[in-house]
This record gives sequence, C-alpha cells and structure tokens, in this order.
Amino acid sequence: MSLRKIRIGTRGSQLALYQAYKVKEYIEDKCSDVKTEIIVIQSKGDKILDVALSKIGDKGLFTKELEEALYRNEIDIAVHSLKDLPTTLPEGLTISGVLKRGEVRDAVVSLKNIKLSEITENTIIATSSLRRKAQLLKLNPKFKIKDIRGNVNTRLKKMEDGYCDVMIMAAAGLQRLNFNKYISEIIDPYTIIPAVSQGAIAVESRTDDKKTDEIINSINHKLTYDITNAERIFLKKLEGGCQIPIGCYSEVKEDTLTMTGFMSYIDGTDNIEHKISGKISDADKTASELAEYFISQNSFSLLNKIRNQNT
Repeated sequence: MSLRKIRIGTRGSQLALYQAYKVKEYIEDKCSDVKTEIIVIQSKGDKILDVALSKIGDKGLFTKELEEALYRNEIDIAVHSLKDLPTTLPEGLTISGVLKRGEVRDAVVSLKNIKLSEITENTIIATSSLRRKAQLLKLNPKFKIKDIRGNVNTRLKKMEDGYCDVMIMAAAGLQRLNFNKYISEIIDPYTIIPAVSQGAIAVESRTDDKKTDEIINSINHKLTYDITNAERIFLKKLEGGCQIPIGCYSEVKEDTLTMTGFMSYIDGTDNIEHKISGKISDADKTASELAEYFISQNSFSLLNKIRNQNT
C-alpha cells in the first residue's frame, strides 16, 4: 500500500515549528497511511523586525507567503497561529481544521517574578500588541510601554539584555516552548481581554483538495473550531485586525457560551466593553449580537479615529 504524502508549510520560528510538528504528530497518529513532510517558508513579518506591526500591515504579514505556496501547490497545508490569520481568507483557501485550544490568556513575563499589580510608572513594559497596550493604559495611563518585535526567543533575549523590565505576551507560546520559568503571572482574562482565537493552532488548505480536507477534518477539535470561528465573526463584523485594539474572551460552561468583547482607542480611552451569553450551538449568532452591540456604540467611528492615528 502506497503512503499518501502531506506537505506541511510553516514559518521557521521555534514556536511555528512546534505547531507544525504538533499537526504532523496528530495526522500521523490518526492516519497510518499518511506520511508528512515539514517545509519552512519565511514570511514578511519574520523579515521586518524593526518596525511596529501596526505600522507595516495587518495579519497577512505572517501568512501571505504560506498561502502563495498553497496556491503554487508547493505545500498541501499551512499551519498558523489562528490569531495571525485574517478573517477573510483568499479565494480558494479555507481553515480545514483547528487543534484543541491551549491557554487563551496573556502573561506577565519578567526575570524578577514581577506581577501585574507590582508594575509601577517606572517599570518599562514591552509588548508587540496595540490591544495589550490599550488595556494596560486603561489600567494606568502613566505606564511606560515600548514596542518589541521578534519571535519568542528573540524577545526574551532582548529582555535579558535590559530592553525592558517586563513583557506582556501570549501565555500559550511560552508554555509550548517550555519557557514557563519566565511567566510571573497568567493575567485574568477580564483584566486584559485576549486576542481573538489566541491559543489556537489552525490548518489552512485548498478548498478543492477534498482528500487533504478529509484528513485534516479527522484531527479537528470541533468545540475549538466553533468557538474561535465565532470570535472571528465578531472581529470581521467590526473590521478589526492587528492595527486595532480589539479582543474577545469566550468562556464555556456546560451548554452556555459567554463572549466578552473589548475595543478601545490606542491610549486606552474611549473604550467599549460588553458581555453576552447564548447556547454553544448558536455561537455564530451570539458573536453577531456582540458585534451589533459594539456597532450600536459607534465602534466604526472609533475605528476611523484609530486608523487616522495610525496613518
């Protein structure tokens, strides 16, 4: 019996490779007749490291090259952090599967075990996210915040070299790379609301490749897929991206989904926050209703104000 081959495209960072090899492991565990190959492709976001993400583009910075490789049939699937994927995918491509979600919350990262409550106006905080910056400034407008770029390892090295006192980062990436020793605190998700689909690993494929989609569907975690898809509906309806301070936290209890959304001006002012609950089976409807509330609170006016600030 001949083995079917799946070529897995990924960025080359340690975290991206972890995610790609996790997908490889899942596929080979579920499908004994499938052989996989990892193919590393560098993205624009990996090449430009001296400019803030909000100044050089949107989420496609980390996905475009992988998607182009899909179009050229150089790879069969692309593995991404789902939060990096734009809410509108290029024609002919689809999210065919999502692995079970990891930690969704952000973390305080430091060398001296500094907690969020211990951060003062003299503490130098580094983050790559406008969402985190806005929520930090909402907590204290006098916080000193610096932009930081690079993969997890690069950022940790910058902190060790004295660039900052603490960083605010996604906890999932640190945990996946066994960097738990740098985590001073996992932040309450209602204090700093996480990014849409944070903690989830996504598999993207061609819509016309039905055989590959069947394989990826076998490793898909349905609850994670449904909840993160709802969060992405919320984000899409608000026309959000990495240039906009926006977040969404989803909590599941029995058959109830509670979604909390956040949107703010860059300095933490003029913010909108709202919580809504519904049945898990109606996750898309709940997400749409949450977005409609934000729209009723003049979210598009706030959106234009933010975009004018960034230009």
